[in-house]
Amino acid sequence: MYNFKDKVIYQLYPKSFKDANNDGVGDIRGIIEKIPYLANLGIDMIWLNPMYKSPQKDNGYDISDYKSIDPIFGTMEDFEEMVEVARKYNIDFMLDMVFNHTSIEHEWFQKALSGDKKYQDYYIIRDAKSNGDKPTNWLSKFGGPAWEKFGNTDKYYLHLYDVTQADLNWRNPEVREELIDIVNFWLKKGVKGFRFDVLNVIGKDEVLIDSTGDSAQEKSLYTDKPVVHEYIKLLNNKSFGNDKNIITVGEMSSTNIENGILYTNPSREELSMIFSFHHLKVDYDNGEKWSKVPFDFEELKKLLNDWQEGMSNGDGWNALFWNNHDQPRSNSRFGDVKKYPYESATMLAQTLHLLRGTPYIYQGEEIGMTNPSFDNIDDYVDIETHNAYKELLEKSVDKDTALEYIKEKSRDNSRTPMQWDNTANAGFSKVKPWLKVANNYKEINVQRELDTGKIFNYYKKLIKLRKDYKVISEGTYRGIQLDNKYIYSYIREYEGQKLLVLNNFYGENAKIDLSKENLDFNNYSVLIGNYENSNISSVIELKPYETIAILLK
Repeated sequence: MYNFKDKVIYQLYPKSFKDANNDGVGDIRGIIEKIPYLANLGIDMIWLNPMYKSPQKDNGYDISDYKSIDPIFGTMEDFEEMVEVARKYNIDFMLDMVFNHTSIEHEWFQKALSGDKKYQDYYIIRDAKSNGDKPTNWLSKFGGPAWEKFGNTDKYYLHLYDVTQADLNWRNPEVREELIDIVNFWLKKGVKGFRFDVLNVIGKDEVLIDSTGDSAQEKSLYTDKPVVHEYIKLLNNKSFGNDKNIITVGEMSSTNIENGILYTNPSREELSMIFSFHHLKVDYDNGEKWSKVPFDFEELKKLLNDWQEGMSNGDGWNALFWNNHDQPRSNSRFGDVKKYPYESATMLAQTLHLLRGTPYIYQGEEIGMTNPSFDNIDDYVDIETHNAYKELLEKSVDKDTALEYIKEKSRDNSRTPMQWDNTANAGFSKVKPWLKVANNYKEINVQRELDTGKIFNYYKKLIKLRKDYKVISEGTYRGIQLDNKYIYSYIREYEGQKLLVLNNFYGENAKIDLSKENLDFNNYSVLIGNYENSNISSVIELKPYETIAILLK
């Protein structure tokens, strides 16, 4: 079995990475230009958000042709060249597979609309209820009903997401064969990884029923259904599973540890690892995303610890991440980017990279990019953000407060163009970019970071340590002193070697007493830390946002 446990994956948002042809949108030739930069960082694989043909109603997650490159990003020849260039640097690519739904502009849906019965069975199309109501009372995750009129018929099609994204009918074996064929098409292009979008909602029951109106109960009607495991096994056996060097990750919305183990335990032949998101909801006010409250540190620790221990006990595997294209920047969220920019960024990185699982770095994280804090709602492009702003105003939230919530939680926080240098548009493009650059690009950019910064090199060291020390890539995990109000600490262990990791999540000094942990501090070395000369004993005082990893012989 190929070892993905010592690998580190870099998520690249093509639209915002580098614009080579100066049309304001990032592209493949821009990625090719920057591959040496990523090789310098030391990553093994690049996950690309979708670059297929798409009407771009949901930033490419509405695919109209799975086997072609959207002209805004370049050509198939550009893509093939990119794969070849990266391979010279020992970097592979992971593609995003959006298999729960297609764009309604996809040829399959268009054929279905024109009356082709074969293609109508590619989607989940149902009659209205006898009283004329929609087939079920389900809500779309993007707001409003999850059903839309199917052309000029009396039927409806299901869309769990945007109205332009029609859910595929995985119960149809022909649909499954089409999707297997798509994975094999990209395998032949030299792709070595696949990230499967919202994969745990592909298993719909044959008979769909109304929910009680409770959102958790409603999700249970289409999430983590047992049949999903059968579908993934089939996909594995007929495509990526035939090459043991392929890395796969499933995005699993609202999943649990029990299913996480089933999806990733190697003996089950499903996936290499999964993304779960519970730890990124700890700054929601009573579950409400559009809010501004301090994050719940106790809850964050509990979730990280539960998933680490649970997945470890069942031989499952976590994809580790703080950031992605849908999340605000973690240093703005859990750190202090004004007073402690270096300490915040490195503490969060180290907390994550030394856990059991495969770390993902989101573009710009390695140089300390922050939320942009735009002053005007018109600076934001994201459709979800504008919908939320409108809803907040309708709920009588005043404009200033609504904008504060947007600044905290908008998906555009992570989508602003990559900050390469201090020239106009941060060196991303010579023309106005599709989304505004953050105002701090003159202070935070790649050129300055490589010249005088410390965050990039810290990431480099963390990546190298994972390759050099099996206690990091293979070791067991045990959370300790979880009741400490400021510090998250854990021990990794492998063949008698122990690694103690201490992380202070606050901007003030914090103490931890390890005298009852049966640790021998007579023979140790500091593997990595973001402060100099830490005094190591059974009682340790950590400085603001300090992180330290101590190897005990």
